[in-house]
Amino acid sequence: MPKVKANNITMNYDQQGTGETLILLPFLTADHACYAFQVAEYAKHFTCISLDLRGTGETDKPAGVYSTELFADDVAAFMQAAGIQKAHISGLSLGAATGMWLAAKHPDKVRSLSLHSGWPKTDPFLKTVIEGFQIMATALGNVPKMTIRAIFPWCLTPELYAAKPDYIESLSDFVLSRPAQPLAAFKQQSNAVIAHDVEAQLGRITAPTQITFGRHDRATFTRFADQMKGSIRDSELLIFEGCAHAPIYEKVEEFNQKTLQFLLRQTGGGTA
Repeated sequence: MPKVKANNITMNYDQQGTGETLILLPFLTADHACYAFQVAEYAKHFTCISLDLRGTGETDKPAGVYSTELFADDVAAFMQAAGIQKAHISGLSLGAATGMWLAAKHPDKVRSLSLHSGWPKTDPFLKTVIEGFQIMATALGNVPKMTIRAIFPWCLTPELYAAKPDYIESLSDFVLSRPAQPLAAFKQQSNAVIAHDVEAQLGRITAPTQITFGRHDRATFTRFADQMKGSIRDSELLIFEGCAHAPIYEKVEEFNQKTLQFLLRQTGGGTA
């Protein structure tokens, strides 16, 4: 796996495909491989760079306070070190929170912005949910096992659990197969989620933006969708029916098709 020194850390990434650069930013606890179901399609049209954020995967996990703004600065430094002048930016959840900061602080680096299951500022409800994840991770002493037992039920619908138990098991096996995030790094990263606040910066985002949510997402969606759509000037809102916080796993084909359509419109490449 290639690595780049950026912002005083070594960042790990995966690269596939050809075309304009598309940078994929992972969600809480995840490394670059979380977009395995998307990269195969995206890479037919784009040079896909999937990152390990600070504190995850094979990227460095230094001590100190993490923030979504810091993650965005890491990505900007990564782009400069890798010789990427401008890129399409896509992220889900924590990846979307990071993408908002990146587009607000470094607008010259962002060709388009894809915000999936994002939120502008952590509210008391979301703070309580994340604190619950921290408590369970500490009790189990194992972040991947906490992800399966605590985060999965927030990200996937009860209907998916009932209809496709083998699929849920395969997703669980996938999580367990990846490099385990250390407990200390999870606490630093999840504290960044709790402290996230990019609300005042949304008006600085100038890139064409796609905002998506799952209809049944309890963590984000309804209380944030209108605010994000109203505050990001060149934005469009898309709702995935029958999904919770992770449409990338619940409606893979539909998610890939509709997000790729948006991305291709930003390149003049037509539709997928």
